Amino acid sequence: MTTHSSATGSLVVHSARIVDRGEVTDDGWVRIENGVVVSRGTGSGWESADEVVDAAGVAGPGAVLTPGFIDIHGHGGAGAAYDDGIDAIRTGRDLHRAHGTTRAVISLVTGTLDALAESVATIADLTETDVDVLGSHLEGPFLDPGHHGAHEPSLLRHPSERDVARLLDAGRGTVRQVTIAPELPGGLDAVRQIVASGAAAAVGHTDADADMAIAAFEAGASILTHAFNAMNGIHHRAPGPVLAAAADHRVILEAIADDIHLDPAVVKLVFDAAPTRVALITDAMAAAGSADGQYDLGAVRVTVLDGVARADDTGSIAGSTLTQDVALQRAVRAGVPLTEAVRALTETPARAVGRHTRLGALRAGMLGDAVLLDARLRVALVWTGQALSA
Repeated sequence: MTTHSSATGSLVVHSARIVDRGEVTDDGWVRIENGVVVSRGTGSGWESADEVVDAAGVAGPGAVLTPGFIDIHGHGGAGAAYDDGIDAIRTGRDLHRAHGTTRAVISLVTGTLDALAESVATIADLTETDVDVLGSHLEGPFLDPGHHGAHEPSLLRHPSERDVARLLDAGRGTVRQVTIAPELPGGLDAVRQIVASGAAAAVGHTDADADMAIAAFEAGASILTHAFNAMNGIHHRAPGPVLAAAADHRVILEAIADDIHLDPAVVKLVFDAAPTRVALITDAMAAAGSADGQYDLGAVRVTVLDGVARADDTGSIAGSTLTQDVALQRAVRAGVPLTEAVRALTETPARAVGRHTRLGALRAGMLGDAVLLDARLRVALVWTGQALSA
């Protein structure tokens, strides 16, 4: 696969099956100028450009063109963990971009407040230089110790107004998402504080029951972090946070379609239960695109065997080795319609972090992020458009 910038000059991609916003356009074309989509149509009605790509010629019969994928929850790739700074973030992003992820929120695992504040500030700097970095996601430290997963329990804490403000302020407006267990002392107030800052509050790594999850959504939380994982499941007398999220039209449910975190039948169930409100994430750690072996995920030592990452001390699943193109393939194989699987990689995650006015669709005025796939949904070409203004 090859990655390009569409931020300069003109580009036409034609003879493609365009899939976006829940619709399919056969024999379609898209024109991008200086990194922005300016027009689209069908057939031969396109005009020449600086670069002209025959989608069927490059990717074969049945070539599919989608908006660029957006990952709002990932921790690394290609042997690099995002917690380790600028070079590591760029290394991981290069790997995921080659698999169709044109924009990403950089997720951080639980660390000390000092370390997290430094990382969030670094990511804020990166948003000014690296067009593919959308900001940061704090997956911790405000998590339930009983559902810590691959987060170091000794570093977890209750959310005080001062601590939450310190991390948000360090991001200078670029913290996009904060995962929080709302049942912790001060949890609902922290949800309100996060939302007031302009970030999305996400319910996750939590012991919340349905009533507490509903209270968090009423307080403004709008994302469920990796649905079913690190939370109470569905019981016929205790529906838990997943059903509470599925029943609330304001809430987007993250799903990891790697056939490990979720059975394929459960992936299909999530899409059926929350139409247009699923964001396919990777939750990828450093081993994505790399070999089995030992890795660090924050303060936790992880062993990857046969592509499955588990914490050495507890055996808990510790992120994934997933890329978003594989998530697309597996979601479709699970029975999710292609239109909805693509929506869950594009429009919905863009909406989850408030970037849907410029990202997530191949329509005039949107940024020129695009992915060309073959009929088996394997990536052939990737384009990233111009920078996203704040």
